Amino acid sequence: MDSCCKNLKKHVISHYNNANGLHNDQEHAHQIFQSSVMSALINGVYEGNITYGELSLHGDFGLGTFNDLDGEMVAIDGKFFQLTSNGSATEVDPSQKTPFAMVTYFKGEIQHEITSPMDSRQLKGLIDSLVLSKNLFYAIRIDGEFSCVETRTVSIQSAPFKPLTEVAKEEKIFDFSELRGTLAGFRSPDYSQGISVAGYHLHFIDDEQKRGGHVLDFKINRGIVRIDTFSSVYIALPETEAFENARLGADNGSAIKEAEG
Repeated sequence: MDSCCKNLKKHVISHYNNANGLHNDQEHAHQIFQSSVMSALINGVYEGNITYGELSLHGDFGLGTFNDLDGEMVAIDGKFFQLTSNGSATEVDPSQKTPFAMVTYFKGEIQHEITSPMDSRQLKGLIDSLVLSKNLFYAIRIDGEFSCVETRTVSIQSAPFKPLTEVAKEEKIFDFSELRGTLAGFRSPDYSQGISVAGYHLHFIDDEQKRGGHVLDFKINRGIVRIDTFSSVYIALPETEAFENARLGADNGSAIKEAEG
């Protein structure tokens, strides 16, 4: 390899290391780190290479799932939780792996107090009025008192894997009422469908950190909305045969809407 190519390789490796949090580079401190893409998950790519120990180096807040689709993940304040198909929540073992996750270091740059009851449609409308642009990415955290939260959690799968639209038909639905907790997730722009979930993608965990799941609907009585704005997203693609052979076309949008509710 000539010296020019060597220098180019060093530059690429340095950029990769910085983007992956392997150096304390402030340039990459405020971005979303994403493992894989949503269209891969929709198509049954349920095995990834990244452990939760590695994922935690890129953020203290976010959501995702586990290899073999073994429940949902939510991360708040640096603690990662596995939300299982019986509705319970337990802390994640750092050795567990994920086929899809989005994390960041949450700051809560925009804050708004909720002083009267709102349903999910009203609250999302409020957030839409608070954000700068529909073309950027946002991390959303809502802490408060909820009159009800409807969640779902998928069950662990075995190979050969079915697509997520089929798995979602067997999902467990839970209705939690009169509890305090946290909604955590992201609002992604419409053009990102297939890369992420366009619109709102939220997971819930109660204050006791014992119950939660993927959010389908909710009503909040009072609380605090916190929002971070992002124009930088780093995506680490799985190095697996299943991902390399998956059909990840633009026609996955309707399937994502169906599976994610």
